Amino acid sequence: MSKPQPHFIVSTVIAAAITGLLGIIPGMADDGVRARLSHAAEHPPPDTADAVLVKPGNWRWNRYLKAALNLPDWLDLGLDHRTRFEVYDHPWRVSQPQGQTDPQIQQRSRLRVGVNAGSLRVLFEGQDSRVYLTEPGDFVNASSKNEFDILQAFVSLTANDFLGTGLRTDLHVGRFTMDMGSRRLIARNAFRNTTNAFDGFHWQLADKDDWRFRAFLVEPVIINPTQLDEQSARNVFWGTFFESQQVPWLRLNLYYFGLNDQRGSIVSFQRTSSTFGLRLYEPPRRGWLDYELENVLQTGHSGNTNRLAHFHHVDVGYTFDLPWAPRFLMFYDYASGDRNSSDSQDSAFDPLFGARRFEYMPTGNFGPFFRTNISSPGWRLILSPATGWKFQLKHRIWYLATARGTFGVSTIRDQTGNSGNFIGQDVEVRLQWAITSNLGFDAGYDHWFKGSYFDRLPASAGLPPGGSKDTDYFYVLTNIRF
Repeated sequence: MSKPQPHFIVSTVIAAAITGLLGIIPGMADDGVRARLSHAAEHPPPDTADAVLVKPGNWRWNRYLKAALNLPDWLDLGLDHRTRFEVYDHPWRVSQPQGQTDPQIQQRSRLRVGVNAGSLRVLFEGQDSRVYLTEPGDFVNASSKNEFDILQAFVSLTANDFLGTGLRTDLHVGRFTMDMGSRRLIARNAFRNTTNAFDGFHWQLADKDDWRFRAFLVEPVIINPTQLDEQSARNVFWGTFFESQQVPWLRLNLYYFGLNDQRGSIVSFQRTSSTFGLRLYEPPRRGWLDYELENVLQTGHSGNTNRLAHFHHVDVGYTFDLPWAPRFLMFYDYASGDRNSSDSQDSAFDPLFGARRFEYMPTGNFGPFFRTNISSPGWRLILSPATGWKFQLKHRIWYLATARGTFGVSTIRDQTGNSGNFIGQDVEVRLQWAITSNLGFDAGYDHWFKGSYFDRLPASAGLPPGGSKDTDYFYVLTNIRF
């Protein structure tokens, strides 16, 4: 195991120092500082420039540092630091060493600075994502490492009575992150150590809480782990998204996303696609049955082959009106896979820029399953034993949608189909404790019972020795904001 690098030591010391500072300020500061800190605790920040772009948990926490520095109301300042230790055994990815256990410490630090000038707002957010305790063969890529980079830098313009209609409209120009609908296809990553971002335009028109329409034209940011991220004019992403909450038990998402990625000179790597989706759902609430149904169709081209792919999700849940508010739900996911790599038809579903952790399993250096070439039923039990506490128990069974397709986004594939399609099942336990909006803990364990598919793979598939053995994954993280 390698020694911690200097950046890890510095980041840890800074996080600990600020944590201690926040703890002693209320006791040592003068009455004015204590009053400002108390006010910050009782009054969450107003909507930020990205409030309509992402889920509230990404920006809504008490701004203690801003209060301690007595900054003006029009200036927003926020810091966010997360440290996660995670480890798994029996790697399955091609080229990983035999029998290696992969422990890592992943750290993510963010700085937010915003200016609110009424209808005009400006937001800058920097992010630094690092990985420690790595050795040759460990899994490290652009999903875990992105040093000192610009996550968001944009200007927004808001009108609360657009052209006298009473509708609200927002325009965002620059680099920003996005959550859309279920977050299965477009998401600001929460568990992953790096984050999807886009350069371009975003516009929304909304009628309070009843409905809203969103449209965007962007170039996806290409993450470079050690240099400033950039985008390419040969990689363009656009779309429209409509959501309605007018019928409480029949909420609606209807969307179209277009992608034209012509980067590189190798034609087979170039892709164009049109993604059409419909989602119907009712949110969970005590004493009621809830459901969700999402269907997606994808057309286009991958290199010289035609693309026709699809994805489907369905779940049904019930929240009991009992202590701990137990919720039980059953679900099923299907994402098509490519049946034949040598024909003129590509049927592998492209998961675009979605998140997986909230639905499948922890990602980080683990995360073997993607929304492509899978057929997976399962169930989940959620308990809330006390304020801020959440316990989850999940079980899923995993099959390849087509035995001849690729497993996930890896290069593991049996084109003969003789290995079958049973890739196993996993059981996950997760415990979360949100002490306040500024401090939280999260821990989880997942056991992946690998299926017969891995025992039958030919040597040419590239599965590392020992890769067919069951994998255990464990993580614990802490997140502090100020």
